Amino acid sequence: MGDHKKSMKMFASKPAKLAKFKKHNVPLERDHGLGNSVCKRCGKKGMGVITKYDLYICRRCFREIANTIGFKKYS
Repeated sequence: MGDHKKSMKMFASKPAKLAKFKKHNVPLERDHGLGNSVCKRCGKKGMGVITKYDLYICRRCFREIANTIGFKKYS
């Protein structure tokens, strides 16, 4: 499947067709699930994003900045 934004250029001069295209083809915003949790730092989606304490940071970014945000490593 192609990108829906590329198809919108075809309908630039046809506003009625553009509105119908947007209604049926633009992806919906996510309310819940893996597609909703995105890393604030690198943009990674899905598994491995830490949402506890409203961090929304993936595990790789968390390992890099954990000390600076106040977490301590035990063991």
